[in-house]
Amino acid sequence: MKATDLPLLNTLSRPTLHPDGSRAVVAVSHPDLAADRNVGQLWSVALPSGERRRITRGVADGSPAFSPDGSLLAFTRADADGNGQVFVIVAEGGEPIQVTDAPLGIEDFVWSPDSRSVAFTARVPEPGRYGTVADLGPNAEAPRRITTLKYTANGVGYTTDRRAHVFVVEVPNPGEEPRYRTAPSVGDEHPEAPAAAPVARQLTDGDADDTSPRFSPDGATIAFVTERHAHADTDLLSQIFTVPVAGGAIERVTPEDSTLSIGQVAWAPDGHLLFTAIDVGSDRRDFIGRSGGLFHLDPGTGAVTRLSDDGYDLDGEITFQGNDVLLGTVSRGRVNLVKITHDSRLDPEISVIAGGDVDISGTAVSGDVIVVSYSAADSTGELGLVADGGVRALTDFSAPLRETGIVPAPEFTVDSRDGHPVDGWVLTPAGEGPHPVLLVIHGGPFAQYTVGFFDEAQVYADAGYAVVMCNPRGSAGYGEEHGRAVRHAMGTVDMTDVLDFLDGAIAANPTFDGSRVGIMGGSYGGYLTAWTIAHDHRFAGAIVERGFLDPEGFVGTSDIGSFFGDEYVGTDAAAIARQSPQAVVGQVRTATLVVHSAEDLRCPLSQGERYYAALKRGGVETELLIFPGENHELSRSGRPRHRLQRFEAILDWWARYLPIENSDEHVSSDGSGA
Repeated sequence: MKATDLPLLNTLSRPTLHPDGSRAVVAVSHPDLAADRNVGQLWSVALPSGERRRITRGVADGSPAFSPDGSLLAFTRADADGNGQVFVIVAEGGEPIQVTDAPLGIEDFVWSPDSRSVAFTARVPEPGRYGTVADLGPNAEAPRRITTLKYTANGVGYTTDRRAHVFVVEVPNPGEEPRYRTAPSVGDEHPEAPAAAPVARQLTDGDADDTSPRFSPDGATIAFVTERHAHADTDLLSQIFTVPVAGGAIERVTPEDSTLSIGQVAWAPDGHLLFTAIDVGSDRRDFIGRSGGLFHLDPGTGAVTRLSDDGYDLDGEITFQGNDVLLGTVSRGRVNLVKITHDSRLDPEISVIAGGDVDISGTAVSGDVIVVSYSAADSTGELGLVADGGVRALTDFSAPLRETGIVPAPEFTVDSRDGHPVDGWVLTPAGEGPHPVLLVIHGGPFAQYTVGFFDEAQVYADAGYAVVMCNPRGSAGYGEEHGRAVRHAMGTVDMTDVLDFLDGAIAANPTFDGSRVGIMGGSYGGYLTAWTIAHDHRFAGAIVERGFLDPEGFVGTSDIGSFFGDEYVGTDAAAIARQSPQAVVGQVRTATLVVHSAEDLRCPLSQGERYYAALKRGGVETELLIFPGENHELSRSGRPRHRLQRFEAILDWWARYLPIENSDEHVSSDGSGA
């Protein structure tokens, strides 16, 4: 794969299954360089044949969901102002009609059990802001008075003046006569225009964000996740509240003394509540390396019971198959699908029903039929049928991508210097070598490289670089002890793990040139890159991208600055300095490209600017590359042209500091140079 092949990277949404199990619908999106945005439509896939067809033609249609009775299909589409709204079409296809008209767009939606309405969350702008007053631009708005530690979110911006709340709206009948604009007549200077969508009823308000709305089985109540407790600004707790669909007071249903940070909530068919969460401990902030679990809430007593043990790190949307629950489990570079049978809630059974070398991202069920969206080593996204303990592909959206050439990424394990096994993947480019080597470090830290297709590794391998990447201690997928190993000890075993894996990969691959090595990473990977080049000077060059580089400066600037650094590096000044790349930047001698995004609120631009300035003042060869209009997600979901320009800048940097001209790579079949 080359950088210019970005448009071939298809990403699939969570699928939806028609209640009769005859077909699935999934949104398929990809970067479009001409449009300079991610585009996509809905596809219908027949079961079990896998025959597929495009059923919508919007610019960016997503999040499909069949109504419970199977008569309608809801999905999201941008309105005239570019805000995502809910639209519906009849299940057999037809012209979409708009259901919501939220001023800033909707964030999540769900069907009611009777298929007559949808609940959704949407941000409610404070009067005078975000276009609520015509011709009043953001620079002319009143000043913001900030009284909390948490007031921004990466990819959103300010949050306290546009809280997300729960709404419900009746879904129009697509078969009804449309409303038409009234024609002008004498004396009528302002003809009536039809409303864009039905008027929604707001069910919640207040100074808190509400997420994950879900209808009770009888349709009378909506449960949602929120943070409405006294110390929400200083801890990581969240709770489940309910609100009557007819309107009324909200009610907290999770215990007051809970120590859980809740992800998704769902009503079981019997009316009990299930939810995913991590336990953040007695101080209500200890999130590091915690395994996600499934919990049960008894509606009679309010008692909460964990249904999964720490051996499973559960993730994703709760999906029911009868009374059983299906969830993804993060494990050793894979996300497989497990079934949790909880007829006896005191002794639930957990079994893997879709294993193998897949990264499952979404699930849908109808009777005995289970379909998943997933990625694999040779695919960025496909729809598959769960069968015989694995996943059988139904689609092949990545066929054009494979035609560009995909470099195999065999799994590899190295014992670190203290005997701890480190798992990872190694890509060998074409040609006899010797190949220069790139050590690529993932973000997180509590994340993982997976068996799924990784576009960055493929682009670098195609350019002629051997790529080495691993899951050091601190990563997800290997248990809590592994994930918590770097708590208050960043830059210790995580650094030695990546270096030992690099040495092991070079030793095991004779075509890898250990004398020509580069290092790079983003976010936490940017942190570990910056930390490593201050302590190990073997590298010909480095790329530090959107890094967590200055823990002191992180507080008060990052959207997670009120807790992230405290939990990872501690609060003692000396301890922070022992783990801070900014504190040891004077030791760096490696030529370093610093890459950052102007609107990154997770690792703010100032992190990269201060690090770059210190390198520059210290005489290190360095450049700073800033992408306007992008946030922390540039490399994954930024503007396609920016993503391409990023790849071009990275390859240009390596061409200067880690050139491949002395090797035999890129020799064509007739023996001439490419």
